[in-house]
Amino acid sequence: MPGPIRRELGVISDQIRRNRRELLVICSAVLFLTLARYHSIGESWADAVVFYAALPLATILLLMRRNPVDFGLRPGNWRLWCVYVAVTCLASCPILFAFSKVDSLHTYYSLYDFDIWSYLPRIIVYLTAWEFLFRGYLLFGLKSRFKEASILIQMVPFVLLHLGKPELETISTIPMGIYLGYVAYRSNSFLPAVIIHIFINVLFRVFTNLL
Repeated sequence: MPGPIRRELGVISDQIRRNRRELLVICSAVLFLTLARYHSIGESWADAVVFYAALPLATILLLMRRNPVDFGLRPGNWRLWCVYVAVTCLASCPILFAFSKVDSLHTYYSLYDFDIWSYLPRIIVYLTAWEFLFRGYLLFGLKSRFKEASILIQMVPFVLLHLGKPELETISTIPMGIYLGYVAYRSNSFLPAVIIHIFINVLFRVFTNLL
């Protein structure tokens, strides 16, 4: 093998070795999102459990050989995140009510036979798994290498998954993705992101379909 090619292969091999965990986290997360798109089980909550929670957890345990608790699955600084959750939920109420009256959002989220009691368990499971993938697996999987930049990295696929939804919502996920990532990062837990996301989703559904 010619010397220049051997040297280049050596450089590539060294870069992979030094960044193997970050490569695994990013590539596997993108793979799981792709698999969820093309191999749906049939129910969105079931897809989320398998592709957004079970597969990342299996990757952490079997390939990384790390404790899943290190990926945001701990209470963290709960005194801090309780404040973030309370302030965010209170501040979001009038904003969500106003957004629920926007034609594009109202039309997209209106359901003829909306039943909050059947909706709640499904959305809680779905968003818990969803938040684990972004504000758990991705954020904490990249935190040690990229520090605060991991907040921005996890925001990108989060926003891209909203493409196809109303434009106003998709644009709003840029600051919201950064904010949820920041709260999880500061709190050392993905739990506040779960609570905030569930609150926003359920309250918006109520405003859209019941008020």
